Amino acid sequence: MELHAVFVRMIEAFRQSGRPRLCDGSPDDARALVASSRAALGVGPEPSAVRSVQIPTRDGSIPGRLVLPVGPAQGLIIYLHGGGWVVGTLDDFDTLSRTLVARSGCALLLVDYRLAPEHPFPAGLHDVEDAIRWAAAQRIALAGGDVPLVVAGDSAGGNLATVAALSLRREVALALQVLFYPVTDVDTDTASYRAYADGYLLTRSDMQWFLRHYAGEHAPVDPRIAPLRGDDLSGAPNVWMAIAEYDVLRDECEAYARRLAESGVAVQVRRYADMPHGFARMTNLVDAAEQAVRDAGAAIAQRCAQAQANPNAGAFTHKKKQHG
Repeated sequence: MELHAVFVRMIEAFRQSGRPRLCDGSPDDARALVASSRAALGVGPEPSAVRSVQIPTRDGSIPGRLVLPVGPAQGLIIYLHGGGWVVGTLDDFDTLSRTLVARSGCALLLVDYRLAPEHPFPAGLHDVEDAIRWAAAQRIALAGGDVPLVVAGDSAGGNLATVAALSLRREVALALQVLFYPVTDVDTDTASYRAYADGYLLTRSDMQWFLRHYAGEHAPVDPRIAPLRGDDLSGAPNVWMAIAEYDVLRDECEAYARRLAESGVAVQVRRYADMPHGFARMTNLVDAAEQAVRDAGAAIAQRCAQAQANPNAGAFTHKKKQHG
């Protein structure tokens, strides 16, 4: 299927305007570029409340934003935004957060983890692990009840979500991982990298730039950076994963889903055929983005209900469904 017309027009407009790639400037330039597109995303559904919180970590504290649903929360989502570990703010992901709250019926804690290169690996991962621990201990205060926990994220946030879920698998009970096109490896010569290296919303050069900033002096093949390379994925929480067709990360996402399933993890994959990387934030602009977040919300609601009824119940078996 061809790339969705909205994104074809968007990419052409970027080309004609001379808009740089994220990797063409400094990290601050990239952050400003992402922030400049924030208004075009529109606003998300109105929640019952939005609160600023401070999340204690081993290195001090970090900001967070708590979004509460209309009605009793069915679960608590710890959400980790994308942006290559280098860009992204709470405001950049506010629309997506509100939409996921409305579609899942859960409270959501959006975590402002530290960014590279000022804070390279493992700083952001440590923040995320500590945020999950804190949310688990504070779930009654945050969500109003002893509700199931879900960890979720997109792109680099998906990477942090799944790496933290693995590292905490024997410490914190997570009902589900929700991963939108997560970074799972450091190989930039897969078939999808070759096919979509340039001319899309995320380029190969962008990802190489992000990885250099995040990994710093650390070996990028460390499974805490590239979870696809981990020896043991068993015991990880159930996974719902959205994959974009026109995405350099597509092949590593699919490979990671297979590895999880082979390790006995219940996995549900949704492949959105005409979507590029980063599409989930476009819920007000593209029907398929709204559908993807709706699909994720339904999976979260289903798994939280099952976890409440039977904490040991599996939500689904490995399968893949294509949209578009």
